[in-house]
Amino acid sequence: MASWRRPAVATLATIAGIWAALPTVANAADADAGKKIFQEKCTACHTVGSGALVGPDLKGVTARRPREWLEQWIAAPDAMLAKKDPVATELLHQFHDVPMANMGLSTSDVTAILAFLGGAETQPSAPATAGAPAVQGNPEIGKELFTGVARFANGGPPCMACHSVGGIGALGGGQLGPDLTEVVTRLGGAAGVNAFVGGSPTPTMKAVWSQRPLTTEERASVVAFLAQAGVSQRPAQAIWQLAGLALLGVVILLAIAAFNWRDRLRFGVRRPMVAKPTTGGRDPRNGGWFPGTYHPGWMGQFGSKRP
Repeated sequence: MASWRRPAVATLATIAGIWAALPTVANAADADAGKKIFQEKCTACHTVGSGALVGPDLKGVTARRPREWLEQWIAAPDAMLAKKDPVATELLHQFHDVPMANMGLSTSDVTAILAFLGGAETQPSAPATAGAPAVQGNPEIGKELFTGVARFANGGPPCMACHSVGGIGALGGGQLGPDLTEVVTRLGGAAGVNAFVGGSPTPTMKAVWSQRPLTTEERASVVAFLAQAGVSQRPAQAIWQLAGLALLGVVILLAIAAFNWRDRLRFGVRRPMVAKPTTGGRDPRNGGWFPGTYHPGWMGQFGSKRP
């Protein structure tokens, strides 16, 4: 009897050990998946232990915030802000009123991210050079890249196609994206801008730059230019420059129209049609109706020249 019980007890112990280890294995798998998601979608704005960027440092966040709140915030930050959640609103104001984007994460994605953050060691922003620029940027080169005077190495479009910024003239740039004149201040410094550009977190940026990323040197130069543009903001007289250009364009168009139609009243058909009779004659060729020079079309219609 005793010999029969020993294998049974050993089997039960083995099963219990395996069962107890299952959550650990599952959590490890979730953490690995969460790390990948975090590096793809979150490192443009956050680090784990390397300091704040556009958003807060997330080291220890699972201990600071209730899990239920974190799940709601990571899944739908826009909804949390819309319902005036006090913690979400405080974070918004603390980080320069830059709202956290809704990344469209599923419930399993959120669970994986929290598993990663719960056991994460210090993690730098990604890519590894996305924090403070690893090289010193040249603002003049950055301006050329921003405006399209110089081409990006991987063939990306100039930033000016979607964004405007102070210091590039009256026309400013595109309107698809926000004005970047004060972006360095809004995102908490050059490191925040560098991480944001390197991560390309918005759908539009990801669609444009995922296949044509900026090199480290290009990113550093663009950030250096944006930092300089924030100091020398767009001049107040820019609106008058735009008004002057618009007025000049109108004058040029009117001058071209006046030149092309200079004989519209002198030799056209309008004057004979509205002229008042002066002699009572009925033949417009021989006086009375119109004393001026006839258009060739009128002369051809009546078959003879005016005497």
